[in-house]
Amino acid sequence: MFKKILIANRGEIACRVIKTARAMGIKTVAIYSDADRNALHVRMADEAVHIGPAPANESYIVIDKVMAAIRQTGAEAVHPGYGFLSENPKFAEALEAEGVAFIGPPVEAIKAMGDKITSKKIAQEAKVSTVPGYMGLIEDAEDAVKISNQVGYPVMIKASAGGGGKGMRIAWNDDEAREGFQSSKNEAANSFGDDRIFIEKFVTQPRHIEIQVLCDSHGNGIYLGERECSIQRRNQKVIEEAPSPFLDEATRKAMGEQSVALAQAVGYTSAGTVEFIVDGERNFYFLEMNTRLQVEHPVTELITGVDLVEQMIRVAYGEKLGLTQSDVKLTGWAMESRLYAEDPYRGFLPSIGRLTRYRPPQELAIEGAVVRNDTGVFEGGEISMFYDPMIAKLCTWGHTRHEAIEGMRNALDAFEMEGVGHNLPFLSAVMDHPKFVAGEMTTAFIEEEYPDGFEGVTLGEDALRAIAASSAAMHRVAEIRRTRVSGRMDNHERHVGEDWVVSLQGHSFAVTIAADKSGATVRFEDGDNLRVTSDWTPGDQLATLMVDDKPLVLKVGKISGGFRIRSRGADLKVHVRTPRQAELAALMPEKLPADTSKLLLCPMPGLIVKVNVAVGDEVQEGQALCTVEAMKMENILRAERKATVTKLNANPGDSLAVDDVIMEFE
Repeated sequence: MFKKILIANRGEIACRVIKTARAMGIKTVAIYSDADRNALHVRMADEAVHIGPAPANESYIVIDKVMAAIRQTGAEAVHPGYGFLSENPKFAEALEAEGVAFIGPPVEAIKAMGDKITSKKIAQEAKVSTVPGYMGLIEDAEDAVKISNQVGYPVMIKASAGGGGKGMRIAWNDDEAREGFQSSKNEAANSFGDDRIFIEKFVTQPRHIEIQVLCDSHGNGIYLGERECSIQRRNQKVIEEAPSPFLDEATRKAMGEQSVALAQAVGYTSAGTVEFIVDGERNFYFLEMNTRLQVEHPVTELITGVDLVEQMIRVAYGEKLGLTQSDVKLTGWAMESRLYAEDPYRGFLPSIGRLTRYRPPQELAIEGAVVRNDTGVFEGGEISMFYDPMIAKLCTWGHTRHEAIEGMRNALDAFEMEGVGHNLPFLSAVMDHPKFVAGEMTTAFIEEEYPDGFEGVTLGEDALRAIAASSAAMHRVAEIRRTRVSGRMDNHERHVGEDWVVSLQGHSFAVTIAADKSGATVRFEDGDNLRVTSDWTPGDQLATLMVDDKPLVLKVGKISGGFRIRSRGADLKVHVRTPRQAELAALMPEKLPADTSKLLLCPMPGLIVKVNVAVGDEVQEGQALCTVEAMKMENILRAERKATVTKLNANPGDSLAVDDVIMEFE
């Protein structure tokens, strides 16, 4: 077996590979840029080599620099992870010339299947059903418009060398095709060093289901079930699960066998994924093959018990697969939630900064439940603007889909993160959404269910009562502590009031607390009683309670006169007042937010790539004003209404912070 491997990647996937290599007794080498000098993968590896400045096109995707690190450390093999150089045939060729093993497929397979245009042609020749589209190269934006009209709107504009949602746009008309072509081309060049673009028909209401394949160099190939990846935003997967709640055994078998046949037709070895669009009648259409490890591979590992990274390493070493198709058993259900540094309340725009608090839920693997968190960050670490905003992949497993979802709900509630915007509230909201719970989702789920963006969760009255009762009980504990700390107590405990008014999410509940040594009974005005027990102490930012023998996990922050409570996707200001305080608070005027309607504010930390207007221009609703690049994605900012530009505060090349003024209007 290999004695030392280099991981040509960063973040959580580098950490993931290091864990398996360590378990196999293999030494590891990390590479890092200026921005990643103190990163977790650097800390975990046995050796680390600096390879350049923060931008990926000056470090992680510069083949010569990675090759120099290999020579310097004497690594025998390289695992590329995903993204960066993982599907770059020139990198695989450079390794082959150096006599270093590539922990991935052969160069020719990468060329054949890693390129989306070529792979579609091969699939068509193999009589695999594919989505209609134009596989030739597209010269410019006007050519893209012409082809889009021939294919028929809506169309998907995609980077040939793309992946992870980068270099991908949906266009519904000529203007969007024109803009989408240029943005996709720019993103593709920046992310993959390859700006070729193709266009295909966008199938509405599809499900995105993929098959995991595993092949060795001895002619053996198997499939390890499927993954449902339909919960997507901007073509980037957010939540994945295995198996799919939609497939039946016959469709699974057909898709699996077709995937293996396609892989073997190009001499594929290692782990790979064949992606399909599946319609409502379970007809499936080949999309592409990813010749690498997928971000969502943990859910397959959880239902099969197969370590895919270990299998990749063994195949690269020349070993035969240790299992056959009949050995593959799908057991239970697994969920994966991708935790991103992005603000769901600001259109999911990227967020950067320092993780002032990062406390994932405890990982566990017991009978009936698994919690796994694949991550590449740590408390106190920095989230950079130079790389993908994914922070972690939180996974749960249970005997049934219901158990896996419930496990994910509890794990998300227990996940503490502060310092940057993040999508934990949104992930929690999806886990409680009736359509998702029923398994009735398509790739249009987020667009259809949150057409105006995510504005938080409105909890039902039962949930509000549970939180109100818990907050009242916690407030009582905090009041007792305050009296002790202030010295306002003699030998007898100072009496803390029993009557309180709890206000949250537009509701007010008058309650009376009857406390004892084991907890508190909270009585509401209508006679309803809730029993609250917990070991929470003031200052704890996570409260684990039982409310009428039902578990409740709350993230707790202190605000004047109460708490900031976050639970199940809701972010609540909870005020706990005496009846007199509540009476006076009702008379206080509401503070209105500042008027920013005549300003274009930068919605995220980023770089101004292009300004489309000049002072004096009259702009129309929906018109492109400027383009901001952040975390390898281009974001076009548009006018919300008709207005005239009166001042430009930023120019191309400027780096801006959140809410910096880009331009002003009248």
